[in-house]
Amino acid sequence: MTTIAVTGHLGLGAATVPLVREAVRGLLREHAGGDLVGVSCLARGADTLFAEEVVAAGGRLVVVVPSRDYRETQVTADHASAFDRLLAAAEVVTMPYDVANWQAYEAANGELLKRAERLVAVWDGTPPSGKGGGTADAVAQARALGMPVEVVWPDGAERV
Repeated sequence: MTTIAVTGHLGLGAATVPLVREAVRGLLREHAGGDLVGVSCLARGADTLFAEEVVAAGGRLVVVVPSRDYRETQVTADHASAFDRLLAAAEVVTMPYDVANWQAYEAANGELLKRAERLVAVWDGTPPSGKGGGTADAVAQARALGMPVEVVWPDGAERV
């Protein structure tokens, strides 16, 4: 069994989504079927795209929800359908935070990494913002743990 976590940017350009989807699909292909477990927070963008590809590959999905208010405060109307569909298909772990904030996101990143053998980072290489809990923070934490990190940022990809 292979357990892969994801971290990545929220805002992916429309032309970037198929590029990233194909790259993630290729990474997951070697683990398709019952041997694959994907771990995601289901944030809009890279997290959701990764989760969709895990399910499409026949893998099992584990969702780490950063806080109890996450669905109500962080899931936008255009993302709600995918979030709810994937959440219903997953094993769900909700972090013990009432409010979605950087502390909750950092804890969720820690939980993702605790459950995984490797990390897929849909990341343009931008350094940490200093707020904590972001993509660059998760990459740094994984590397500090000695966890393999596969960075996905195809040529032509852009953030919005």
